[in-house]
Amino acid sequence: MNKVVVIGAGIAGLSAGIYALKSGFEVTICEACGSPGGNCTGWRRGGYFFEGSMHWLNGSAPDSPINRVWRETGALSDTSRIINHDPFLTSDCGGRQAYLYRDVDRLEQHLCGLSPEDIPLVKGMCADIRRFAAVDIPLTDIFGLKVRKKAPSLLKTGTRILPVALRMGALGKISAGEYAGRFRSQAIRLLILNMVNPGYDAVSLFFTISRFLSKDGGYVEGGTVNMVRNMVKRFTDSGGVIRYNARVKRVIVDRGRAGGVVLAEGTIPADAVIVTADTLAANAVSGGLFSPPLRMPWLEKMYKNPQLIMNTFFCLGVEADLAGLPPYIVFPLEKPFKFHGRELNYLACRNYAGYSGYAPEGCSALTVSISSDSYGYWKLARERGYYEQGKRELFGTVLERLEAQFPAIRNRTAVRDIATPLTYEKYCGTYRGSWMTKTPPGNHRRFPYPCKPGGVKNLYFAGQRIQPPGGLPVAVTTGRRAAQYLCRDFGMVFGSDIY
Repeated sequence: MNKVVVIGAGIAGLSAGIYALKSGFEVTICEACGSPGGNCTGWRRGGYFFEGSMHWLNGSAPDSPINRVWRETGALSDTSRIINHDPFLTSDCGGRQAYLYRDVDRLEQHLCGLSPEDIPLVKGMCADIRRFAAVDIPLTDIFGLKVRKKAPSLLKTGTRILPVALRMGALGKISAGEYAGRFRSQAIRLLILNMVNPGYDAVSLFFTISRFLSKDGGYVEGGTVNMVRNMVKRFTDSGGVIRYNARVKRVIVDRGRAGGVVLAEGTIPADAVIVTADTLAANAVSGGLFSPPLRMPWLEKMYKNPQLIMNTFFCLGVEADLAGLPPYIVFPLEKPFKFHGRELNYLACRNYAGYSGYAPEGCSALTVSISSDSYGYWKLARERGYYEQGKRELFGTVLERLEAQFPAIRNRTAVRDIATPLTYEKYCGTYRGSWMTKTPPGNHRRFPYPCKPGGVKNLYFAGQRIQPPGGLPVAVTTGRRAAQYLCRDFGMVFGSDIY
């Protein structure tokens, strides 16, 4: 039986490992940390659970193509409870509230009534949402693969994109932030600005909004930690082995062929290697997995301008029942503040009150995220000895604004925790602690990087960098794709019972 080593026990690594096992390979996953999940993580502090990754899931709807992959890998099952809050997002501007409803007709009526001066823009936006609702992430097989049952061809799935192709071209030229700026209503602008990173192109904005209005985009009870736990069980129950605290120092490449990995405690020989660790970090000059680093045009392109998205993440355990507040709310700040040179005029808060197991009885877990390229700021703070002080001061500033907006939490914060890009770099191994990759206007980055690189046989890549902007669907589908290339190269039948 051919042996495969997968580097990383995140969503991509578990996906690749599960599909390789189903196809007849012997699979070992090497995970650098003591637990699985990678970027798909959450943590407990003082009796509170904080969701550190998934806020909504593409593929939560049963009829979504990606839902079939989540089920195939064990992440979701018939017993999974999907929470579809409606409205998904609330924008509160001094009592004037805009809601992102999950029904496009209701959304259109609501926003037109909220801001009559924006009616033409609202109607145009909702028309585009209806067009994009038919577009989903296609799930196809690679060319030349032996499969038990073929997935729909790319030509067949691509026909759904044709009706929106012209709009995609136009919306791909402007950013989500520029699009939001067209609206006169501050409440509507904030609603739009918090659907995707403002630096993304507007195509990403409409694709995201359309997921919610296609009855998709729910939150899985138990979060990513539960999904990862389910995938680990599927993998190990199928005969796979996970080695924790097993940091790979180097991928063995001999005569142009991957032949295993080197750990601190020895080597693991293998017939193939699938790298699902962050591609940018895996091929770095210092601390990377290859000596010397791989030199390939697509990798050089990835390094040239990676457009990283980083977050500074705030967690609050509040001794108050906040079930009466919206689950996701954005609001402008009466007192804006600056963070490493950038002025912040609004905050968005996620409220997990009512979620079973997320807080002690009568209490609530809250999270706030500030998205910015703050890696250099935090790294300098650590080097100069004021990292912890800087975190405390920034948390205090954010807490002051939250207490002004939500008086019920004033002086009732029992747990305070903050994760910076350095935190994610340390525990998740991501390049500069980044979560995803920005997809700016005019950037033709929607085409994925190869899961199978040229120049090294039996070596494969998967994970968030392989197809910007990244995220959970990219992780699970690139893991599947890497396993398909593996099967094709070894003449194996791809073990999928999705279709």
